[in-house]
Amino acid sequence: MIYITQLIYINEGQEEAFNEFESFAIPIISNYKGELILRVRPSTESYIHATEEKPYEIHLIKFESEQDFQEFMLNDERKKYLHLKERSIRESFLVKGEKLQ
Repeated sequence: MIYITQLIYINEGQEEAFNEFESFAIPIISNYKGELILRVRPSTESYIHATEEKPYEIHLIKFESEQDFQEFMLNDERKKYLHLKERSIRESFLVKGEKLQ
């Protein structure tokens, strides 16, 4: 099992394009043995400490394997909507990890 944490920074005024992309991409996750565990849009008040820019959204996703994650990234249906992602997301920070016992 792998876990993906993604911090997402969007271009100002592109919230609608971002949400449209997510409406297509998120349902596809389950086709690749994945699950969106958390999708958080934190408010300014929810931060205790930050030394860098605060992300627009934070996602935590799990996949059964790295291969499942890579196949999700290559999904043709998802690729049809990448123009929305490219227009709306300025940058993202992705961290892969494992669950600690």
